[in-house]
Amino acid sequence: MIVLGIETSCDETGVAVYASTHGLLADALFSQVDIHAAYGGVIPELASRDHIRKTLPLVKQVIAKAGIRNVDITGVAYTAGPGLVGALLVGAAIGRSLAMGWDVPAIGVHHMEGHLLAPMLEAEPPSFPFVALLVSGGHTQLVRVSGIGDYQLLGESLDDAAGEAFDKVGKMLGLGYPGGPHVAKLAQSGIEGRFEFPRPMTKRPGLDFSFSGLKTFVRNTIIEHANNNGELDVQTQADIARAFEEAVIDTMVIKCRRALQQTGLKSLIIAGGVSANTRLREVLETAMLKINGRLFYAQPRFCTDNGAMIAYAGCQRLLAGQSASLAIDAFPRWPLESLSAIS
Repeated sequence: MIVLGIETSCDETGVAVYASTHGLLADALFSQVDIHAAYGGVIPELASRDHIRKTLPLVKQVIAKAGIRNVDITGVAYTAGPGLVGALLVGAAIGRSLAMGWDVPAIGVHHMEGHLLAPMLEAEPPSFPFVALLVSGGHTQLVRVSGIGDYQLLGESLDDAAGEAFDKVGKMLGLGYPGGPHVAKLAQSGIEGRFEFPRPMTKRPGLDFSFSGLKTFVRNTIIEHANNNGELDVQTQADIARAFEEAVIDTMVIKCRRALQQTGLKSLIIAGGVSANTRLREVLETAMLKINGRLFYAQPRFCTDNGAMIAYAGCQRLLAGQSASLAIDAFPRWPLESLSAIS
């Protein structure tokens, strides 16, 4: 089966072609970072309009890059949620229309299932069951994964997602948009131990996360150490970034260790935009070695939103005989555990 995948849930237009027999044939991505940077965040209407402009040209580009023709495509997958409803509707309308025109089945894919399955695109994919840490701008979740669609939510953020907290701290520190990657880069030059930030909700049982209090702690630290003009010197800025990053990573590692102990599993995958964080990978690798476990993750370009993960996830569900109706549906909110399992 050859599946065209379309991802338009937020501010990146991703398109890919995946073949069930040969793997990923081609993919392309257009990021809207430059469009939204002037506003310090994603403007939904601008995102939707740009998806309208970019999706079909990327579809044509990817099909040509894959060395196939339109008639070779046997299925279309598109992100149906969760995400920005206007952006989702663009991808859903285009994906459903292409499938109708080509007379092939279509399937709406859950955005976070796409992230969760992204490590399956690698040369050595994980085997079921495993624990997944999903960390992105909109989600922080720990999930027991017994198979595709067989998900048990173990814990999640009660307020800000980890990626959202990174972006907001980046904004507090006066860094560029999106803030997360800038915070991680700045943290590399920070002095270890100068600041000690709390590891939220780690001294109580459970697997839920909370980052809003940590974000407030960062704000208070900035105010305390700023000069009369409300500015930080470069080293203090880096030291705060490092202390914040360490607090978030330590919190996630503690929760991952608990989840593995609770489930009795030895395999952990990390997925979503924050999973590209080099320091997070290093610390989790060390933690997994201590328990004779193994860590899996996708290459950086498949950690952020992309069409390849949607094409892969859609292909698995289409192969299982699932498909969407003629209706064009989008789900801004869509619980991951509500998905049906496939064998």
